[in-house]
Amino acid sequence: MPNNTPSQHWQADAYARNARFVADYGTPLIDLLAPQPHERILDLGCGDGVLTQKIAAAGSAELVAAARALGLNAVQGDGQKLAFNREFDAVFSNAALHWMTDAEAVVAGVAQALKPGGRFVGEFGGSGNIAAFQTALRQALHARGLQARECWYFPTAEAYRALLEQHGFSVPHIALFPRPTPLPTGAAGWLDTFAEPMLPAMSSTERTAVLAEAAATAETLLPHENGQTIADYVRLRFVAVYGG
Repeated sequence: MPNNTPSQHWQADAYARNARFVADYGTPLIDLLAPQPHERILDLGCGDGVLTQKIAAAGSAELVAAARALGLNAVQGDGQKLAFNREFDAVFSNAALHWMTDAEAVVAGVAQALKPGGRFVGEFGGSGNIAAFQTALRQALHARGLQARECWYFPTAEAYRALLEQHGFSVPHIALFPRPTPLPTGAAGWLDTFAEPMLPAMSSTERTAVLAEAAATAETLLPHENGQTIADYVRLRFVAVYGG
């Protein structure tokens, strides 16, 4: 069930081309989830369903359609307004919770959705994530007298643990760690896929110029290895158990 950020229009083909690494890096989370054949599991922010399919084997309307094409039960909705009541054995989320800025509403909704003893397993951007991209975008906008929108939630491990515990979870594992990430289409591809929510209203010509300038700046700020740009990802990974 993808979160649908109003200012972000996900396109399945662009997502697969520029951001397939999102699902690839999320695969180890499935081991932490340890799904069982009899369980009912909610994938919160399923993207195009690649990881959801892997869970079943053990967004936007376009991404929901892509997930459905894999034979999955996918619905579009707001992850900050979950309306489930004790329906799931586990909730899984990869690279989605940082788009849901009302984190308290998300955690409360997950707690309500889980059966007592249910698991909440996830990974998302944590404190310090994509600092170079944020700097590059803010500089490009500031040069035009514009201000970036605040659109992401990147907490510390301590802050997120406290939020989970506040809503009835015990937290056997939570860790913040750097994860340098090669970008298959460079800074320009990353910005084209992910930067839209940070941009204020502007013409398409101005948008193109801002993204091009931000990409050039980001390329100077980020390291490179084997001809690829390396993004400064910092991830927060956790396992929480709802006490009921």
